[in-house]
Amino acid sequence: MKLDSQSFSNGQPIPAEFAAGQPSGVAGNRNPQLSWHDVPEGTRSFALLCVDPDAPTVAELVGRDDVGIPLDQPRADFVHWVMVDIPADVREIAAGSCSDGFTAHGKQQPAGPAGARQGINDYTGWFAGDLDMAGTYFGYDGPYPPFNDERPHRYFFRMFALDVASLPVEGAFTAADVFSAMQGHVLAEAALHGTYTLNPHL
Repeated sequence: MKLDSQSFSNGQPIPAEFAAGQPSGVAGNRNPQLSWHDVPEGTRSFALLCVDPDAPTVAELVGRDDVGIPLDQPRADFVHWVMVDIPADVREIAAGSCSDGFTAHGKQQPAGPAGARQGINDYTGWFAGDLDMAGTYFGYDGPYPPFNDERPHRYFFRMFALDVASLPVEGAFTAADVFSAMQGHVLAEAALHGTYTLNPHL
């Protein structure tokens, strides 16, 4: 199986229109275009994840003018998109069709392919203590790495072909829930990644 995007090339920078943040503040936050092919026989649905494995682990350093986040600081995953039950006959997600703009407190019923369901991303936890932003963030919300991070962030889009039509996850399900539910049901995986940074020195 192969995953492609007309919005960015594999391993190359993601345009700001597909990010949540840019140097001047909030960006376009549109989901990128994705298409996939060479799907294995027996596929009954797809699951999609977008994960940044370069998220800082010391929150106190984020967004400070007086210090940078070191390149060698241990990193953690930050989930930007979780979608399951994408019908087996779907082969493309159009740019901006699932997210077009940033919604404070989170999108509650994000658009998507008919029949698909979307879980929560990690902005849910990140904004938990912010009264202006706190909420349950369903669907896609794009890159917004700290401007003082010395490491460019990578964003991996992973498409899984599954042998089940629906995964047993409900409500505000997470990427971890999806990984658990997919065990033993993955027929194939395809991935691509883009990069994004707000550090003016990178």
